[in-house]
Amino acid sequence: MSNFAFAEGFRKAWIEMRISRGHPCDGTGVNLQADASEFMELYSNHEMRLRGYVQSLVPRWSDAEDITQQCSLILWKRFGQFEPGTNFFAWACQIARFEVQKYWKTAARNRNIFSDDFMDAVTARTVEHQDELQTRIDYLQECVAKLSQKHRELLRLRYDERRSVGSVAQLLDRPIEGVYKALSRIRLVLHKCISRRAAGAA
Repeated sequence: MSNFAFAEGFRKAWIEMRISRGHPCDGTGVNLQADASEFMELYSNHEMRLRGYVQSLVPRWSDAEDITQQCSLILWKRFGQFEPGTNFFAWACQIARFEVQKYWKTAARNRNIFSDDFMDAVTARTVEHQDELQTRIDYLQECVAKLSQKHRELLRLRYDERRSVGSVAQLLDRPIEGVYKALSRIRLVLHKCISRRAAGAA
């Protein structure tokens, strides 16, 4: 799903919520702007972890990304059901779990369907280690910032823009084998950097 499609979907969800809850001008007293600000703050704080959870259950990156985007809209539509002060990430994972289940039910071509017990176990473990996951994400961002501009650009093209290695090679006018090797070296550098940061914080 493109950024435009996501924004449009979020806009439609916003309109639906305005209709279902009523507009503040109609005397309901609902502060939708405050709701939206609170939701966006919570969601942005947990988005990467939620995406990682979905990716752990769905083999194809593009499918996992679509599911994550769909979850974000459902979370917003149901935000009125969220109890302030409780674990937003755990609540989001439960909704994501149902969306992943729907994905596997429609993926009839794939016989390796995860059981409910397996999904429950993954969900519980993901929520249990959410702070550790966020720490790793923070380390990754710090380590990426230390890379050269050329290497950061390579990562941006490959992962932010979701280009294939062949597309990146063509865009940069580099041999595809060279791009594969460069990405492999960058991942190794990042892995070592994150491991050092984790060991230093232990």
